[in-house]
Amino acid sequence: MTSRKPDEPLARNSRLRLVRPRALATARRAVTTRRTRPAPRPPEGTPPRAELAGQARAVLADAVRIARWAAVERNAETAPPDVDAGERAAAALGLTPAQVRAGWDRARLAGLVELHGDTARPGWRLHAWDRDDSAVLRGWVALFDAWSLVHPAPRDVVPGAVAEVVEAVPQVLSLLQLSAGPVPVPTLLDLLGQRVEELREERCEVPAPGTAVETAPAAEGLPALLDWALEGLAAVGALTLGTGQATLTPLGNWAVWVKLEQICVAAQSPAGNIEQSAEDMLRGCARLTPGPARDEYRAWLAARTLSSAVGELLAVARGEDALLRGLAFEALRVVGAPAEPEVRAVLAEPSLRPYALLWLAEYEGADPDDAPEVLTREEATWLWVDTAAAVADHGESALLVRHLDSAVQGTVPALLDAVRAVGHPRTVQVLVALAAAHPDPALAKAVRRAAFQVHTGGA
Repeated sequence: MTSRKPDEPLARNSRLRLVRPRALATARRAVTTRRTRPAPRPPEGTPPRAELAGQARAVLADAVRIARWAAVERNAETAPPDVDAGERAAAALGLTPAQVRAGWDRARLAGLVELHGDTARPGWRLHAWDRDDSAVLRGWVALFDAWSLVHPAPRDVVPGAVAEVVEAVPQVLSLLQLSAGPVPVPTLLDLLGQRVEELREERCEVPAPGTAVETAPAAEGLPALLDWALEGLAAVGALTLGTGQATLTPLGNWAVWVKLEQICVAAQSPAGNIEQSAEDMLRGCARLTPGPARDEYRAWLAARTLSSAVGELLAVARGEDALLRGLAFEALRVVGAPAEPEVRAVLAEPSLRPYALLWLAEYEGADPDDAPEVLTREEATWLWVDTAAAVADHGESALLVRHLDSAVQGTVPALLDAVRAVGHPRTVQVLVALAAAHPDPALAKAVRRAAFQVHTGGA
């Protein structure tokens, strides 16, 4: 081990080993009783995830090339929507300007690039594109969800009619998925018309005598809108069009199945978390592995307005339970961009600042493993103590000892000095728990002495 001089300057961008990149993983493992929901199996014949991810990469190949070109440019004024930038991108990539514009739109919709005001930055999915199949599939699903933005709607149709068809398309996709093969367009048209009528009846849209409902697409207009919807879905790789028929691609079939699973989760989450308060929901999710936990977060968020949900999560994060504090920011990662203003607003709160800094670093495109570099030594120490508090509250002694070992930088006395100086309200409890857990009598004695000094206010 090496030592550091007490007066040596600490750069903000230095690599900090006091906090592991995934500190919350330690706290999550503190919950010893896991109740994991069995992963639902996709329909028979669905390709493996790696194969599906390969298909998604093929659909978004041009979008990825354009996003990487923009990342190299590193200039907000050179984003492809600008005419000059679009022409330069087209020349550099061997694409037409129209292909560049389309690819740029897809890159934005898939989260490959993110707009922060007037600045375009690489999204986290772009960083993970070549190594993370899950990130690729999530990016493609985001594009799939935005199919109506990829393919412009017919200009001679009232906006209300377009909105009704977009709302009715999931029913069409469900039929395609259940059919497991080609479906004639007339059959899809009949279903679309029925679903549009059902939606109007649910809204109780009854025209006054002698008038017509403006938003209702006329029967003769539905075929054009169905063609538009099918072409839009084909444009994102969700289905293929033949002569008078449509068929879901393996990627589209999987996506529809995923959406149906999400609906089931939202309707009845594994632990009934959708109806719980934010605190109770997070406590339930503490017993889940990260994937099912994210499903729970999405289900819970879907049942609330984003503003109220973000406020509830931050209120829990301000509480005394450090495990829930970390989980609250995990849930905020699912919220994404809409949570940014509120997360920035808590940077002035010492207990939330390290979590907020990590959240913002990942949101702005930093690799999760590198995100801790944004923390000062004091912020990193605070987070280490907070994570240790979560482990002490919810975990086993051996896990707490491993957390100490992972945090040591320089010497144990140097670590204890940093921990005492940071002023975390749980410092005494953490040190006492560490002393009781550690098998080395000499180290345990030093930790106990540090706890006593913090408790009595001694030097």
